[in-house]
Order: sequence, then structure tokens, then C-alpha cells
Amino acid sequence: MPLDFHQVDAFTEHPFAGNPAMVYRLDAWLPDERMQQIAAEHNLAETAFVVHEGAGWHIRWFTPTTEVPLCGHATLAAAHVLFEVYALPGDFIEFASKSGRLSVTRENGRLWLDFPVIEPSELGVTVDVERALRTPVVDVLASMSLLVVLESEAAVRACKPDFALVSKLLWPGVIITARGDHHDFVSRYFAPAIGINEDSVTGSTHCSLIPYWSHRLNKTLLSAWQCSARGGELACRLEDDRVKIGGYARLVVSGRLLVE
Repeated sequence: MPLDFHQVDAFTEHPFAGNPAMVYRLDAWLPDERMQQIAAEHNLAETAFVVHEGAGWHIRWFTPTTEVPLCGHATLAAAHVLFEVYALPGDFIEFASKSGRLSVTRENGRLWLDFPVIEPSELGVTVDVERALRTPVVDVLASMSLLVVLESEAAVRACKPDFALVSKLLWPGVIITARGDHHDFVSRYFAPAIGINEDSVTGSTHCSLIPYWSHRLNKTLLSAWQCSARGGELACRLEDDRVKIGGYARLVVSGRLLVE
């Protein structure tokens, strides 16, 4: 049975920027192996599959090599597809996921993710981290991924990690971050262990970045820029034990998978 797919550039208003994600709206779940094969075929950082179950939606995310427990940009992309392609009524969607309940609200064209806070904890600088990133490090914290603080936005932009060494660290990915020149903070995200050398714009890393920089800067409203080659802007709010991550999305491709 042919399956329709939709590719969305997330966290941008412009095509060929932000982070591309593939979205499938399914009538029922496919076998896990088949969804992994589809994600590998598209070879994007994330492919999201959504199914309407009962009164709500369920979402799962796959990189080209593995299923992941949480993904921000593909959730943003899935909500955009449901609103704009499938004309879902209203301005609010709630997804069930492996990371609990996640919601997306549409406000004046911008989509806001409502995700859990994932507080990073102090780990300390190690030689292995500096060697993998090939740059001096100010601090290292741990959450779902390593959170590595560098001295400046210029250092974040100039970082050229050794991906083979990054993949051998004990976390699925490494976030590097610093105060921004034109935003409150900037970041990049490397995850070669799960098939993504560098992610273009990563919503889920901001579950830790937002509380970290909120405490550092003593503010709850922040602007962020992920300074990958494609780049993407994120509006950020800290609200108790939740983070709100705002961004735009642009549909760029729709098509049909013909493999049964």
C-alpha cells in the first residue's frame, strides 16, 4: 500500500534552511523494522511517524540507524503537516510518545513545542571530551547528551570535532554551547553514534540548554541560534518544569512511497 510522505524544514521560514524532517501519517503502525528501513531510505536526521489512536495522536522518531526517545524538530514538522496538509482543526495537538505527553500550539503562524525540562548536572572537563572536540572546553555537564560549554560563539562555530572519537563517548550526542553575539546563546549538536554527524537544528537539546542558560543569565525568555551550516532560530521560554520552544516550519516536498 503506497504511503504519502511530507518533508518539512523546521525552525525556519525559508526553504533549504533549518532542519529537514520527513513525516508520515499512518493509519496503523508499521513493523519497527519497516519504519527503520524507511528512515534509512530518506537518510534525514529524523523521520517521524504519527498515528491517530483513540482520541489523540502518537508519535515516534527514527534516525537513519535507530529509534530515538525524543525529537523536537520532527515533532514541530509533524504538527505542521497535520495542521497544514491534513487540515487538523484548532491550534493545539497533543502527542503521546516514549518521553511522555508532548504538545504543540500554533500562535500567529509560529509553532510552540511544550517539552519537559531535562536539567543538566555537573560532570567536569575531561581529556576525552577535549580530544574529541579538538577545542578547549570551559565546562562539561550531563543530561540526555553531554552539554559542553565553550568560551565564545566563535569557538562554537569554529569547532571541528573528531567524529570517530565523539561516537566513542558514553552519551548518544554532544551539545556545544556558548553565549551568543546576537542571541542569548548558540549551540551545535553532534551525534555520530546514532547516525548524525551534525544535526542542523535540534529541539530536544534545548530541554537542557534552556534551563542551563536561564539560570546563567537569570531570565526565562531567551533567544537561541543553532549555528550549523543550515542554521535555525529558536524562541525559548522556561516555565517551571517545562520548556517552550518556538519556531516556524516550511513544507518543501510531498511524495509517495511505493514500496509495500
